[in-house]
Order: sequence, then C-alpha cells, then structure tokens
Amino acid sequence: MYHFEPLTAFIDSIEANFGTPASDMLIMKDGQEIYRHSAGHPDPEKKREVSDRDLYWIYSASKISTCTAALTLIEKGKLALDDPVSKFLPKYAHLTVKQEDGTAAPAKNVMTIRHLMTMCGGLDYNQKRGSVKEVIAEKGEEAGTVDIANAFADGPLEFEPGTHYLYSLCHDVLGAVIEVCSGMKFGEYLKEAIYDPLGMTDTTFHPTEEQKARVSTLYRVNNETGALDPVGSMREGNGIPKAYESGGGGLVSSVNDYIKLGAALANYGKAWNGYRLLKPETVELYRSCQLGPVQQADMLKIFEQNKGYTYGLGVRRFIDPTDSTCPLGHFGWDGAAGFYLMIDPTNNLSYVYAQDVLNSGITFHLVHRQLRDLVYLCMRE
Repeated sequence: MYHFEPLTAFIDSIEANFGTPASDMLIMKDGQEIYRHSAGHPDPEKKREVSDRDLYWIYSASKISTCTAALTLIEKGKLALDDPVSKFLPKYAHLTVKQEDGTAAPAKNVMTIRHLMTMCGGLDYNQKRGSVKEVIAEKGEEAGTVDIANAFADGPLEFEPGTHYLYSLCHDVLGAVIEVCSGMKFGEYLKEAIYDPLGMTDTTFHPTEEQKARVSTLYRVNNETGALDPVGSMREGNGIPKAYESGGGGLVSSVNDYIKLGAALANYGKAWNGYRLLKPETVELYRSCQLGPVQQADMLKIFEQNKGYTYGLGVRRFIDPTDSTCPLGHFGWDGAAGFYLMIDPTNNLSYVYAQDVLNSGITFHLVHRQLRDLVYLCMRE
C-alpha cells in the first residue's frame, strides 16, 4: 500500500510556489498505473483544468526516443557504437577543431556514433550558424534532417571528438544518422520502431490540427520581471523548417503516451503489450556509464542539477547513494520546458512529469529532484 499524499501535496503547491500554471504526473510500476495527479490550467484564461489528453512540447526529452531508436538499429546490426559518423554522413569525414590561437586545424580523432550519443562529439548548440541559414535559404521549408545536420559539420568543433563532454546538437546529428541508416525519414522510423508498436499515438514532430488544439500553452519566464510570457508553438515562427525533425528536441507528446516508452524501458525493454523494444542487455548498455573523469567533470559544470549522476548513451544515471535515498541505477532525461521521464529497471518503475515553462531553472534544481525523492519516499511508507 502506497501513501502518495506528500507527493500530491507537493504537485498541488507547484503553481503557488513556483508559478508553473499546469503540472501532470503519472507513475507506472510493473506495467500498471499506480499514481496519477494533475493540477492547474493549461490555458492562460484558466477556462479548463489539466486533462490527460493535453500535449506538451517535450524538448530534450525527445533525446530518449532518438537514442532508443539508435539502439534498435544497433541490435539489428545496421549501426555500431564505434562506427564513424562519416559512414552515414560523408561531410563528417573532414572535420576541423578550434585551436587555442583561434585558428582551426583538421580533426585528429574520428567522430563516432558513441561520441554523438554521449555528447562528446565536439559540436555546440548553435542552430543559427551561417551554414544552417544558407541551407534554409536554399531549400526553405524542405530543408530536412540530413540537410541541417550536414550544415553542422561546417565550421570547427569545440574540441577533439571524445575528449570532452558538451551538451550540443549531437543528438540532432544522430537523428540524421538514423534516417540514413534506416532508409526512412527519421520520424517515420521512430513511428515504425517505437511509437506504433507501443501504442503511442500522440508523439510526433508534426502534430495535426486536432493535436495542436490540445497542446498546453508554452510559457517563458521573463528574466527581468519574473512573469510568465506565453510564447506560442515551439516550431511555428521560430525559423524551423517543416521538414526538419530534431532528434535533440523536436517532439510533442502526452504524459499518457511517453510513459509507454518509459514503462517498456523500465521492464528491461519489454512493453506492457508484450512488444520487445530492446533486449535487457541493451537497456543495461543504455544506462551504463560512458564518461571518463574529464567528461564527468565537464557534465557537472554544465548541469549542477546532475549531482549524483553520470551519463550513459544519452541519459543520466544515478550513481551516488550519498546524494539521495532513492535507489541507484535509475536513468532518464528532461526537456527545456520541464517535461521529465524517469526510468528505474531495478524496480520496474517509471514516471513522467509534464509542464510547459521555459527558462525555469528552479524546475530542474528543485522541482524534479523533489518529485523524484517523494516518489520513493511515498512508496516506502
């Protein structure tokens, strides 16, 4: 018997204490829903309460889909962690690296799929570089995933591939690799390999008009006033071509949908409906530590909220028993607007927390960690 009253009280307090207009959380264990609670309103007019049909821009939580898709191709023998990226994207055969004197020199290390998955490729997060603008100017809305990823290869890397960790466009490039490797559009491969078999009908790069009507209002915290400013759609009006499918952050989804991916991974790759998404050993590989001491230090400089975690193949993994009483080994990732998927294969447990507020640092430093700790506290009582 679980006692989730403290968790419910915390979720109910999020709007008053942190300004988040809408929050939704779902926990599954052993393939069964054991907790669901939401609070607030997904529209500025507060005419309706949060619904289980609401959709959210999940931003970097998209990376879990992208890395899972890459692992399915590895299981099929079509992709290997140490394959050169240039095997699929030939432009990556001639990379350059920034030098201390401000010049660029040919890269000494070959960028690999492992480097992409672990954010050790040397790329940055500049999506508006000149080469990208040139591709969009040439192809307009038809500039696709591979087109944009190829543009990232122009200009020098921040460091030699594999030598450091930098959160970057690596998973966008991984999406392009998946497209080439699978012979399908990236989004179509996600649908065929993950979403359709798991019964995920609301996770997509391209929401329909009906789905757009269900998307929770996206806000941004104003740095000057602290107020929440509605910012509209993540894609429309932001210069993102319609054909571009961002593996690093382009998906819209729902709590009900994305938990199906989490539940399958928490069950060592086997979905609630019997579908085998990944082998158990692949799930272990997924969450295995991939960083050396230098890269680990790099990650913690960027993400202070990742104290107690290391990084696997695109996900953080909890490794420090002194940082929390929650169990070791759980993994997952979140998104810029606060969406968060946590996966715990040891206990066959997963949860999704959803909100849509950008630039809310307190979400990552406090809210997510408090939710995590409360989940396990309430399940122990």
